[in-house]
Amino acid sequence: MSVLLGLLPAATVALTAYALRPAAPVFAPVRLALVRAALVVAGAAAVLVEALSLVHGLTRPAMIALWSVAVVLAGAGALLRRRRDGGGAGRWREQIGTAWTAAGRAERLLLAGLAVLLLAELVVALASPPNNFDSQTYHLPKIEHWVVQRDVQFFPTAIHRQVTLAPGAEYLLLHMRLLTGGDGLYNLLQLGASVGCVLLASRIAGQLGGSGRAQLLAGFLAGTTPIVALESTSTQTDLVVAAWVGCLATLVLDELRRRTRPADLILLGTATGLTTLTKATGLLAAGPLLLIWGVAQLRSVTPGTRTWRPALLRAAAGSVLILGCAAVLAGPYLARVDAEFGNPLGPDYLRNSISLERHDPGALLVNALRVGYTALDTPFGPVNRVAVDGIDRLTRAVGVDPNDPKITFVHSSFPTDNGIALDEDKAPLPVSGVLILLGAGFLLVRPRRRVPAQNATAARAYAAAFWVDLVAYLVTIRWQPWGNRLVLYLVMLGAPLAGLWLDAVLRRRVAPGWWAMPRRAVAALAAVAVFASGCAGWLAVGYGWPRRLVGAHSVFTETDLQARFQRRPEWRQDYEWAAAAVRASGARRVGVVQSDDTWEYAWWVLLPGRDIVAMQSVLPGLPPARPDQVDALVCQAPQEVCASFAPHGWQVHVDNVTQIGYAVPPGSAPASPPGP
Repeated sequence: MSVLLGLLPAATVALTAYALRPAAPVFAPVRLALVRAALVVAGAAAVLVEALSLVHGLTRPAMIALWSVAVVLAGAGALLRRRRDGGGAGRWREQIGTAWTAAGRAERLLLAGLAVLLLAELVVALASPPNNFDSQTYHLPKIEHWVVQRDVQFFPTAIHRQVTLAPGAEYLLLHMRLLTGGDGLYNLLQLGASVGCVLLASRIAGQLGGSGRAQLLAGFLAGTTPIVALESTSTQTDLVVAAWVGCLATLVLDELRRRTRPADLILLGTATGLTTLTKATGLLAAGPLLLIWGVAQLRSVTPGTRTWRPALLRAAAGSVLILGCAAVLAGPYLARVDAEFGNPLGPDYLRNSISLERHDPGALLVNALRVGYTALDTPFGPVNRVAVDGIDRLTRAVGVDPNDPKITFVHSSFPTDNGIALDEDKAPLPVSGVLILLGAGFLLVRPRRRVPAQNATAARAYAAAFWVDLVAYLVTIRWQPWGNRLVLYLVMLGAPLAGLWLDAVLRRRVAPGWWAMPRRAVAALAAVAVFASGCAGWLAVGYGWPRRLVGAHSVFTETDLQARFQRRPEWRQDYEWAAAAVRASGARRVGVVQSDDTWEYAWWVLLPGRDIVAMQSVLPGLPPARPDQVDALVCQAPQEVCASFAPHGWQVHVDNVTQIGYAVPPGSAPASPPGP
C-alpha cells in the first residue's frame, strides 16, 4: 500500500502532462507537456510544504489526503482535455511509431542502448537504499527532523549543511517520506531528473534546428555521461537542479520569436524558483538564460511602430512576474536563512568554503586549469601525469600556490586520487566533456554550418550563454575533488550543442580525394566517441560505486544495512552496537553528539520511532538539547567528548578506533561489544 501511495506524484505528473499538452502546434509537444507538468506539480509541492509548515501540518494523513485530491483533479483535467480535443494519445503513438520507422539502424541502436541503460538505472534505484555520503550527513537527516517537528523551520544541529544548503530536492523527498513512511523510493527523484535531462537535451537540440539524429545524440550524451548515470540512482541533488535549469532553457527558447504569455511567464518563474530552491549553482545558469529571454522580448517591437517603449514595459512586467513567482517558491527559505545568519546566502563559513576568495588573473587561471583537469581526467596514467606536471609548472610560473586555501576547498589538495574511477562523487567526464566543449565552440563561431540559417542566431546566443555559465562557474566556485558533480547543469546545457556538432560532422558529405581524409577521420573519431560515451554510461551502472548492478557488492547481494554502509563498512557494526544499547535502554528521546561530517541519518534508520535531537548547535538562535532532556546519547566523537554531554553517573562506551558509541543511564543492560 505504501508503494502505491508513493506513486501518486508520478500519476499526478502524467495526468497533468496530458491536461497541459500544447493546443497550438509547437515543437516536441509531448516533451513540452512533461516540462509543464513537472514544473506545475513540483512548484505546487514546494508551496504546499511551506503552507503546511505554517500550521505544523506536515503529517502523513494530510499528505495522503492532499495527493489524493491532486491526482483526482489532474485526472479530471486530463479527461476534460480529452473530451475537448477528441483524443490525442493515438496521435502521439502514431508519431512515435513514425519516428521509429524513419530512424536508421544507428539511431535505433542508440535509442535502444539508452532505453536499456535507463531501465538498468531503475533496477538499481529500486534495489538499493540511499547510501550517498552527503545524504547520510545532511540531505536525509533534515527530512527526519521535519517529520518529527511537522514543519520545515530550522532546528539545532552540529551540521550546518542540514539548514544552510537549499532544500528544494528534500522538499520533494519529504512528500515521498510522508506518503510511504520510509525511504524506499527516494532514489526515484534523481532518476526522474535524469530522464528529464535526456528529454530536455533532445528538445533543446531540436529547438536550435537539430535533426532527429542530433536530438537523439544530445539525449544520448546527456544520459550516458558516467556521473549522470551514477547520480541517477542516488539521493544527491545535482541532477534535480540540472533538470530545472534545462526546463528554464527550453522554455526560454520557445519564447525567442513571440511575446511571452502570462501562463508561460509563470512557468519561467517556477523554473527559476525551483532552481534557486534546489542549489545555488543553478543560478549561474539562470541569469544568462533569462537575459536571452529579456533581449528577445525587447526585440518583439510591434510592426509599423518605431518605439521600444511598449516592448520595454512588457519585458519589465514579465521580469517582475518571473521574479515574483521565484520569490514565492524560494523566498520563505531564504528569509529563514537571513533571519538566522544575517545573510540570505548563509553564514560566512559556508560562503567562504565554496566560493573563490581570490580573483586575480593567476588564481583564476589556476582554478580553471584544475577544474578542467578534474572534469576531463582520463583512465590513462601517463597522460594524467603529463597534464598534472604541466599545470604544476604553470601555476608556479604565475606565482600561485596550487593548493592555496583561498582557491581550494578545505582539507583538499590537487591533484586528488579518484580511487574508483566510476565513483558517483568524482567520476570524470572526458568524452562527453570534450564533445560538449567542441560543440559549444563551433556553434558559437560558425553556427550556420551546423544548424539551418533561421536557427543560427538562436544557436549562437545559446552557445554564448553556455560559455558565460562556464566562465561564471570557474570564477565563482573554488576547486574541490568532487567538483565534477557540481557541473552537471553544464552537462545538461552543453549536451544539445554537442549533439548538433556531432550530427553535422556525421552527415557531412565528403568528395573523394586525399584532402577528404581528415574529415573522414574526424567523423570516425566522433562515432567512436559516441560509442565510448555509451560504454562509459553502461559501465557506470554495471560497476559503479557505491551502487552497482553486477559483480562484488552488487545491489542483489548486499543486505539493506550492508548497502547503506557501503561507503564506510567499518562503521556498520559499531552503529548497530550503539543503537542496540539505546533500544535496550528504552530511550525515546535520544541526543546525538557528532562532528560536521558524520552520519546522522544512520541513527534515524537504526532507531526508528525515536526523536533524535542535537546536543550541539551551530545556529546562534537555536540552543541544543540539555543532558537532562534526553534519555540516552549516541556519539561519533572521542570518549571524553561524548562523556561531557552525559549526565553524571551514565554509562559511556565509545570505540577507540571509529569513535562511535553511546551513553545510557545507570542500570541499563550493556550491549554486547561489536564483532571484529
